[in-house]
Amino acid sequence: MRAAWWLALPAGGLSVLAFSPFDLFPLAFVSLGVLFALLRRARSTRQGALIGFAWGMGAFLCGVSWLYVALNRYGGVPMPLAALAIALFCAYLSLFPALVGALFSHWRTGGRYADAVLFAAVWMLAELGRGWVFTGFPWLSIGYTQTPPSPFAGYFPLLGVYGVSALVGVVSALAVTCWRGGRRSAWIGGGLVTLTMILGAGLARVAWTEAEGEPIRVALLQTAIEQDLKWRPDLVQEWLRVNAAMAAAPEADLIVLPETSLPMLVEHLPEGYLDLLAADARVRSADLVVGVFHRDEQGRIYNAAVSLGQAPSQFYAKHHLVPFGEFSPPLFGWFYEFADIPMSDQSPGPAVQAPMALAGQRVAINICYEDLFGRELIRTLPEATLMLNLSNLAWYGRSLAQPQHLQIARVRAIETGRPMLRSTNTGMTAVIQPDGRVAGVLPQFERGALEVEVRGYTGMTPYARLGDFPALALGLLGLLGGLAGRRHASHPARASFAPERESQ
Repeated sequence: MRAAWWLALPAGGLSVLAFSPFDLFPLAFVSLGVLFALLRRARSTRQGALIGFAWGMGAFLCGVSWLYVALNRYGGVPMPLAALAIALFCAYLSLFPALVGALFSHWRTGGRYADAVLFAAVWMLAELGRGWVFTGFPWLSIGYTQTPPSPFAGYFPLLGVYGVSALVGVVSALAVTCWRGGRRSAWIGGGLVTLTMILGAGLARVAWTEAEGEPIRVALLQTAIEQDLKWRPDLVQEWLRVNAAMAAAPEADLIVLPETSLPMLVEHLPEGYLDLLAADARVRSADLVVGVFHRDEQGRIYNAAVSLGQAPSQFYAKHHLVPFGEFSPPLFGWFYEFADIPMSDQSPGPAVQAPMALAGQRVAINICYEDLFGRELIRTLPEATLMLNLSNLAWYGRSLAQPQHLQIARVRAIETGRPMLRSTNTGMTAVIQPDGRVAGVLPQFERGALEVEVRGYTGMTPYARLGDFPALALGLLGLLGGLAGRRHASHPARASFAPERESQ
């Protein structure tokens, strides 16, 4: 058992190399294949849970350790407490692969193909649960590894990221099963995998949506203001000057400043500041989107975006807030005795907000963490023609957070069949086409403007119409199929597992 635990830990860490910026997407199949092989040898439900937990700790400690930077360097949490907090958070996330290990070890049949389907179904349902429980944290869902050039990217418009996670799971399990099952099984399994890849490559060529109207000129601004300098009172006037100067420079139809670009509540801005920004935009017949903090008449604070310029001013308030960073979960108020996080008592905006009418397009805004939740972004469809993400990842320093977030945005573009525009403070400011191709990106931590032409898109992908329901249905069917296979397995096959479990 100890050897299995120590194999599962690096196998989980290996999965991180399948994500951006490494993009070695075949390693996702290797990582899950090792996990599946270890779980098939587990002698009890408990052993399966421990193997799954070890895999999770390897994956999350390597993949989201950048959260430590936010807590320690910028949040002021002492190093031992920050390290403990990240370890506990990764342990919580690891409970989901632990659940996969426990359920698979308990329900497995010993059948070659039934177990592969069962593993993929339980894996996908656990990932979906991780993206929902306690408001959700779907970062590092294994499906994100399959952005182009992976042949599995063609499944995103149909099944979304969780459906692609299920495909990665079943292909990984089939590869292990067929490798150990002799020549005939290898031919069958290899044929199924090849057919899945060919179908995915074909689906990637399907244009689910189409361009509408003339291109517009877009300028996505990257202010590159360090997080530890952003809130210094003696530098506030300098940051306001930087934002105004950058917004006034481009010749574009749509200009975008990143999330919380103005480091204060709107009501505290110098008198006439927003009017100046609006006037500069109107002179050029342009629209400007600015990330702001807004307080309403009831005293509620919102992480928001406001439009200024040619079109009437419009407003968007972030709906899906980040626990601990933007609001305190119940019973966790003590956390802020150790952490110093500005504007950490925010209120969520409405769940459904209309796209902004800007530069002749209908622009659906989402702010930072919100683009992790595809089921929420599709609420603006089919009305929206462009997707726009405003982010501030300066909290995480020079880490894996920026490229991982860009990869997530690529999946959202493919799922929705819409261009995804990204304006970030420190990176990665980018334009992503509906096929997931990055059409332009600025270097990280450099001040600048990404100026490109984009076209709006109309139409609906299957995922935009149905959300995660097809993936959920397939997962439940796979689970039921696996359980049915367990009930109908021969008595000798089932008996072979019984003494091993009882011996534990």
